[in-house]
Amino acid sequence: MIIPALHRQVVPLDRDAHRRLHVRPLGDWRIAASLNSAFIAAGEMIDACREYPIVFVRADAGAAGAPTIVAPVAVFGLSVQENLFLDGPNWRASYLPAVLRLYPFVLGRLDEENLAMCIDSSWEGFSESEGQALFDEKGEPAELTRRVKDQLEAYEGDVQRTKQVCARFVELGLLREMRFDLQAPQGRTFAVEGFLTLDEEKYRALPDATVLELHRTGLLGLIHAHMISLRNLQRLGQWKMERMATAAANDA
Repeated sequence: MIIPALHRQVVPLDRDAHRRLHVRPLGDWRIAASLNSAFIAAGEMIDACREYPIVFVRADAGAAGAPTIVAPVAVFGLSVQENLFLDGPNWRASYLPAVLRLYPFVLGRLDEENLAMCIDSSWEGFSESEGQALFDEKGEPAELTRRVKDQLEAYEGDVQRTKQVCARFVELGLLREMRFDLQAPQGRTFAVEGFLTLDEEKYRALPDATVLELHRTGLLGLIHAHMISLRNLQRLGQWKMERMATAAANDA
């Protein structure tokens, strides 16, 4: 899944063009400084809910009469291009969403049916002399490249399952508009809008048979993970106020 704020120059990995390319370990997360949220797949929601608020956003309003397409995202900041999980070059959470763990690699769509392993060629961690090689001396994919390719394909499978999960939530009418208000120092108030969360009233009104279906298909656990994750909005609010206080002190 390509995220423009993160994957800035995506090109297919090519054995001729990138035959001598090496990749160094990623240790500086300031590349994600303007990333205030990222897609979170269904398979990682249980782990992610402990540290990130997980909400749903509209990915496509759909044609007339078609259902709205939604996607779950982990929230990193409360303003546009704000990432509160950054502490200098470091990431302030032990769990890193898969789309970030896989960086600078990503699957790109060649057409409606075909995907290709790609890289963000703008990343400074690529080198022709340092790090792990992407291809061996014969021009064949190195062990790292083969392993990452398998991870990308597994992740794409989870992305497709996540689409089905969200489609079921939309079908059941379980999502509603949500607003988060943050009371900042000096009486300032910030409102975070434009996302969807579980409609608890509609959730409680579900027929028993539907709840059993959600349980058996694993969707009930994802609903609970989403609900637990919303507590992390308060922590983001605290981090934002701390950052505002630091900025005010530096300006004084």
